[in-house]
Amino acid sequence: MLRPIAFAAAALSLSLAPAAPAAAKGCIKGALVGGVAGHYVGKGHALAGAAVGCIAGRHMAKKHAQARAAGHR
Repeated sequence: MLRPIAFAAAALSLSLAPAAPAAAKGCIKGALVGGVAGHYVGKGHALAGAAVGCIAGRHMAKKHAQARAAGHR
């Protein structure tokens, strides 16, 4: 009986939370690619691949943004 009430309370609290825009551009795309690559490497590497992919994706997005700000393509 308590489980449905807890689930409803969690769903209500999440639906009322404000949606903030993602500040880490490149992280989601990098995490997806890294997670898939880690999955194909072997058991247990998907999470590590996603973490490294997020870091690499963020680095590349930051580098790209700096180049665009400098006027380079």
